[in-house]
Amino acid sequence: MGKKGVLLVNLGTPDSPEVPSVRKYLDQFLMDERVIDIPKFNRTLLVKGIIVPFRSPKTSKLYKEIWNENGSPLLHYSKIQAKLLQEKLGDEYHVELAMRYQSPSIESALANLKAGLVESIKVIPMFPQYASASSGSVMQLVMELVSKWQTVPPISFINSFHDNKQMIEVFAENARKHQPENYDHVLFSFHGLPERQLLKCDHTGSYCLKNSDCCETLNDTNKFCYSAQGHDTARLLAAELGISKENYTVCFQSRLGKEPWVQPYTTDVLKKLAAEGKKRLLVFSPAFVADCLETLYEITVEYHEEFKELGGEHVQLVESLNDHPKFIEALAEMVKS
Repeated sequence: MGKKGVLLVNLGTPDSPEVPSVRKYLDQFLMDERVIDIPKFNRTLLVKGIIVPFRSPKTSKLYKEIWNENGSPLLHYSKIQAKLLQEKLGDEYHVELAMRYQSPSIESALANLKAGLVESIKVIPMFPQYASASSGSVMQLVMELVSKWQTVPPISFINSFHDNKQMIEVFAENARKHQPENYDHVLFSFHGLPERQLLKCDHTGSYCLKNSDCCETLNDTNKFCYSAQGHDTARLLAAELGISKENYTVCFQSRLGKEPWVQPYTTDVLKKLAAEGKKRLLVFSPAFVADCLETLYEITVEYHEEFKELGGEHVQLVESLNDHPKFIEALAEMVKS
């Protein structure tokens, strides 16, 4: 029998921090119909006419701040994760890494699995919480590409792993290095999404955003909701660390544009906590399995500086899962499940 194929897919990164590479990356990313989910004509005008030309030089500067001798931190850690997972699984498996946008591409990774004559493929979008714009986009592209093959092997997907016990333990272990008891408040800052994308995921049309606590607990109606899964991750992490509900806040970063996104916004929470006299904040970013621009710069630099200007003293990032052995074990268990 052939090997069992495994495809790990993360979001993506520019091939370099230079403007042309960033422009190419942003163009592919933002033209995805699941990322900016508006009619194609309007999306093309917005992305190619406004966002990419004006945003690329600014984003290039940010990438240059986190780029190091290993290149993109996201790609660096993703490669290590794939390598360690291959070693963990052994010769019965064939592990490939892909990025939804840019390199290595999903198309090339699937071609490698096909050439390896794998008997099946398990796809793991590397996003703990499901969102149409991330996991959903990966699943759609994989299915579109494989649908063109003459022989289609059995394919399965990991929808989400927001409540994975080992993932929670790794984040908690990383947090304990910073002694959470020495901080005034804890933030669980997730990547933001437009509210309209949450509403689209409510198949009943009568639950999402109808009350202020619709995401507080998971149920049959919101079980695939990105925000509800994020709140569940935060609740599990707080329980693991013994953090009381009044001492942590779930919030959302990286807003783009002026329309309503999932709230509260991390920047607004920083203002509120500073006004309350909080000085030291510990911040998790549990939507990411590897440190990247959003963690290494947006939280570590931008939010730290913003909080200090508001009267705070320090914002401390809890590092991501990266190459932690226990996370590799979690991935291996997902593969075999």
